[in-house]
Amino acid sequence: MKNNQQSVLNLLGLARRAKQLQSGEGSVLKLIQTEKAQFVFLAQDAGSATLKKFTDKCTFYKVPLCTLFTKKQLSQAIGQSRTVICVTQSGFARKFEELLTMN
Repeated sequence: MKNNQQSVLNLLGLARRAKQLQSGEGSVLKLIQTEKAQFVFLAQDAGSATLKKFTDKCTFYKVPLCTLFTKKQLSQAIGQSRTVICVTQSGFARKFEELLTMN
């Protein structure tokens, strides 16, 4: 795994400890629709219906979406089993975008 990807996973854990994450399909969808979600992580091994639902919502509401990581990687990073996670703080969201766009 590239350094940047590891940094993203480490930052996810930090964001969780800072209580700036929400997880679970229902609550993440609600946060996207109320425009409180700043960045969404969706496991690449999520079901096709889930993948389509979140891709469509994030595109419509212009929320950045990352599907680089597996369910296992995301779950390990935040310490609980999750398929979809959203970041609610803009500072964290900017840092995630920065790390994911660097080569």
